[in-house]
Amino acid sequence: MHSDMNNELNTEVKWSANVVLADADYVDTVAFNLIVNFERMIGRRIPQADIARWLDCIALDGGIRDGENEIQVILIHNKDKQQMDNFIPGNYADDLTGKAFKDHLGEFSINAYHTEGLAKSGDFFGEVLELVLAQKDVKRLMVIPNAEDASIYNNVREALRKADDDDKRVTVFTMQPTAGGNYRQEILGYSLMAALGIKADEIKD
Repeated sequence: MHSDMNNELNTEVKWSANVVLADADYVDTVAFNLIVNFERMIGRRIPQADIARWLDCIALDGGIRDGENEIQVILIHNKDKQQMDNFIPGNYADDLTGKAFKDHLGEFSINAYHTEGLAKSGDFFGEVLELVLAQKDVKRLMVIPNAEDASIYNNVREALRKADDDDKRVTVFTMQPTAGGNYRQEILGYSLMAALGIKADEIKD
């Protein structure tokens, strides 16, 4: 257990009713793959993803509607990754941690946490997920794990099954429809395409 981390999260965090928990390295990789594939497919340069736009789409997919919501964003990344290369702004220390932005959905406050030592980011992600699930104040949770790693996705499903909490609305985002559980599912690609400025009418199969 990386107890310092959990302590840091426990002591520092005032939990919001709405929490986005994302494996940021994974999301960044997916964004990269989309950029490469779509540039080839639609024949134009695709700029980096707009992180605020992406978080808006995730929040909407997670059931948040216009208003004065507080949305807490927790980005998990490997220690050796300084930034999300395919997002703007993307540097964890300079651009994201401790930063907030406000729009029609409410206020998004962002913090990035990295794995320590030899911990695998998937294990760490699972620990943070369990910590968030234990918080009574959290009513709506949007989870973006590395679902392409079957063991990580199974851990997420298991954690959500154990924490069967009628007070929480949980949405899990994956690139493909996956074996379900006691939570809603959304496709991660749609929010990333929106954040990359790829329009549906550009993709004419």
